Amino acid sequence: TRSLSITSADQSMFERAQGEKVTLPCTFVLSENDEGPLDIEWVLIPADNQKKEQIIIMYAVDRIYNHYYAASTGRMQFTNPDPRSGDGSLDILNLKSSDTGTYQCKVKKAPGVQSQKIQLTVLVKPARTKCSIEGSQEIGNDIILKCASQEGSPLLSYNWRRAAGTQELPVTSMLNKNTGELLLKNASQDYSGIYSCVATNRVGTDECSVELNVTPPINTAGIIAGAIIGTLLGLFLLAFLIFCCCKKHREKKYEKEVHHDIREDVPPPKSRSSTARSYIGSNRSSLGSMSPSNMDGYTKTPYSQVPSEDFERAPGQNPNFAPSKVAAPNLSRMGAVPVMIPAQSKDGSIV
Repeated sequence: TRSLSITSADQSMFERAQGEKVTLPCTFVLSENDEGPLDIEWVLIPADNQKKEQIIIMYAVDRIYNHYYAASTGRMQFTNPDPRSGDGSLDILNLKSSDTGTYQCKVKKAPGVQSQKIQLTVLVKPARTKCSIEGSQEIGNDIILKCASQEGSPLLSYNWRRAAGTQELPVTSMLNKNTGELLLKNASQDYSGIYSCVATNRVGTDECSVELNVTPPINTAGIIAGAIIGTLLGLFLLAFLIFCCCKKHREKKYEKEVHHDIREDVPPPKSRSSTARSYIGSNRSSLGSMSPSNMDGYTKTPYSQVPSEDFERAPGQNPNFAPSKVAAPNLSRMGAVPVMIPAQSKDGSIV
């Protein structure tokens, strides 16, 4: 008995890029014997067999139901608004990587029942590709140019080229298309220039570039010698500062010790006024003890003499000092009260 049949069974696999649109075909032909109501149902078969099939969209009793699958809301719809025409294809808009899976179209019109499975793979284009240089950019060194995409579905392939001239890579270069590394052995200044890397997968490409500047080697011996000399000069300066600080500290300590010894061991010097006053006092005491009979030698002593600094010297060092005679001090200069000394007249009476 002839029944309905699905005519779009030729293509069963689709690959699309993320963000694009895809149409999963499901066209059918009804039979005269099919007299029941028409039902069209799209389901998503999970990769894990433990999970149940998820209904995406359905047509039944002349009505479309598309609220079963929340992730597909607004993005999945029938290609033909009236599937009764024989076209039950499914449009998926703004594809996401999570849309990858197996989709099944089921068509029912009693007594006929047919189904078709389609495999959909959503690929991510290469994106955020970055180029970098590893190794010292000096003549004679081995330099590695690296290229890697932060986003992109496998299998990714990388290819390097020079951005100017013939775009040919140096003869000594070695390219790994799977890792994106370009090895430049024994680099010379001719290798300098801009290099571009193109990352590719089945759904798109992305590109980045980097500038290589090969220079003569740096004079490391001079740098090391300069560093050593600078270090020695720094150490010498530090030692000099420490020496100066220690010397200054010793000088301050010595000054404190000398000042302390002088203040404790050496008596303060006598002033001139105290010396003169002590001398006058001694003379007064000696004169007071004299009688008129023994004052003959003192009557002729001049009282106009002023005691000089010779009183502070030793008797042996002052040539003008006469031990046998006592010079009376100048009382007016000393600020003392004049003392009247008795004198003896020729007849023996005291004046």
